[in-house]
Amino acid sequence: MKNMIKSIAIVLTFTFGLSLNFAAQGEPAADATSDNATSSSIVDAATEGSVSKDAKEKEAPELGFVQTLKQKYIEGDVLWMTPVLICLIIGMALSIERVVYLNLATINTDKFKGDIEDALQSGGVEAAKEVARNTRGPIASIYFQGLSRSDEGIDIVEKSVISYGGVQNGLLEKGLTWLQLFIALAPMLGFLGTVIGMIQAFDKIVEDGQVSPTTVADGIKVSLLTTVFGLIAAILLQIFYNYITSKIDGIVNEMEEASISLIDMMLKNKVSK
Repeated sequence: MKNMIKSIAIVLTFTFGLSLNFAAQGEPAADATSDNATSSSIVDAATEGSVSKDAKEKEAPELGFVQTLKQKYIEGDVLWMTPVLICLIIGMALSIERVVYLNLATINTDKFKGDIEDALQSGGVEAAKEVARNTRGPIASIYFQGLSRSDEGIDIVEKSVISYGGVQNGLLEKGLTWLQLFIALAPMLGFLGTVIGMIQAFDKIVEDGQVSPTTVADGIKVSLLTTVFGLIAAILLQIFYNYITSKIDGIVNEMEEASISLIDMMLKNKVSK
């Protein structure tokens, strides 16, 4: 729990620092755009509206992907884009942690069952427990738990395997509830930013006393950017979520099949009554 709180604090600190960095880098760009616009108006007045190709290229330099992303982030209003970014970063952190955990939990089940059976035939329960102890993953943990109860009867072993299987299933699904929250929250925050932006655009119209196409277009553009970023964040997290749930289903099916094989092996080798 402490490690999770520490990780979230680090993520939040990094996110706010990144947002401030985006905003700081965006301000000079806005000033430069304003200066270029002023210079352009002077040149237009002096040359009777003729602007050379070189001047146009200087006014609208080609931006790279990162610069474009920063610009859109700032245009969408840092106040509303930052919560969406936080949802994306924390959600991605949870997703990557689950993917790594599940990949480490996946083993060659057939080979493992063969090693357990060979150990039971050659060295008995203790040798089989040693094999299970030295193997990672929930299936090995279930086998170790079942073999530890071998002297209490096959019924107790079966109940122990089922109970411990539920515990391992819970560990596999750890953090998925939070991931679902961020998948739902990211587009909702984006829509909220859109609604607030539209309200601000209409307030600007009321303040000006007239419907200006520029005011309406700018307000709609800024407000829709939050929706776009929110949907992108939700789509990315949803892809990871579906992969994780698919991986969990596969591991759970292997756990159930392996549990049945354990009971059969113990009865076959007469290590439990």
